[in-house]
Amino acid sequence: MNILIIGPSWVGDMVMAQTLFSCLRQRHPGCAIDVLAPEWSRPILERMPEVRAALSFPLGHGALELATRRRIGKSLAGQYDQAILLPNSLKSALVPFFAGIPVRTGWKGEMRYGLLNDIRTLDKARYPLMIERFMALAFAPGAELPQPYPRPQLQIDPASRAAALARFSLALDRPLLALCPGAEFGEAKRWPAEHYARVAEQKIRDGWQVWLFGSKSDHPVGEEIRAALIPGLREEVCNLAGETSLAEAIDLLSCSDAVVSNDSGLMHVAAALQRPLVSVYGSTSPGFTPPLAEQVEVVRLGLDCSPCFDRTCRFGHYNCLRDLSPALVLEALQRLVGDPLAEPGSL
Repeated sequence: MNILIIGPSWVGDMVMAQTLFSCLRQRHPGCAIDVLAPEWSRPILERMPEVRAALSFPLGHGALELATRRRIGKSLAGQYDQAILLPNSLKSALVPFFAGIPVRTGWKGEMRYGLLNDIRTLDKARYPLMIERFMALAFAPGAELPQPYPRPQLQIDPASRAAALARFSLALDRPLLALCPGAEFGEAKRWPAEHYARVAEQKIRDGWQVWLFGSKSDHPVGEEIRAALIPGLREEVCNLAGETSLAEAIDLLSCSDAVVSNDSGLMHVAAALQRPLVSVYGSTSPGFTPPLAEQVEVVRLGLDCSPCFDRTCRFGHYNCLRDLSPALVLEALQRLVGDPLAEPGSL
């Protein structure tokens, strides 16, 4: 059985989509799963053993370009038995329709009647988690989801990781703390740079090294974190945000002994790499898209005004993040990993 997945447009969502791929392999052993998604997602999909091929989708988010979608659909005609759509947009249903894929499955969304022929009505109370909404599309309507839920697990090629370490002249001679201070969603998901700096300062004094990860737009906040440290400590922080490809970021994150991250795509990558992870939440909630791993500490204040899911604070104070002290994150790190430099048997 050949299955085409129309993939999501965000890093974290793509990581969580691996739970669907696992369920499809469970239900249809030996099936081939191809994912049509933006080119940026290829490094994630290539690290998922369930995926046969990552198919590059050339259109940007929101672009209709009907002729291009028709051309792509016609090029895929006759190759698939089923298409499963993870986005809820009408546009996402066009390629499988033009491809004439016999079974086209997805949740009821933007007037997709006719484009989908296996259309589902979402019961949000039954499926409160995003992964449940993904996984349910692998099964018949109303079927019970398998327990325990599968978790995303990205696989790393040691040679690829070694090449990334060599390119940036990085060494693993000390415990490594990875910090992910960005969030594409907006300011209301970004823990302050000065708080990240205090965590970095303490761990450097404990004998750790610190690497910063993120996109090009996160590079300035990385420099803010470094600038908040005194000379001598500043040199122990390597700002990789915007310097690495996504593939390199994934491989280098896999080297970390612990990760501190905002609620972001890289948070889900770190969880899928099974790295000890402290997730900092402000305007959002772990109730819908929690990090899916065993060694996770979620740190949040739970103020009356949060979660609001706004990109910027409606009150202008960002207290859900500003009042979340570095001490809380350091305590969470201690619970997760302790002191790896301590002598065996020492107190």
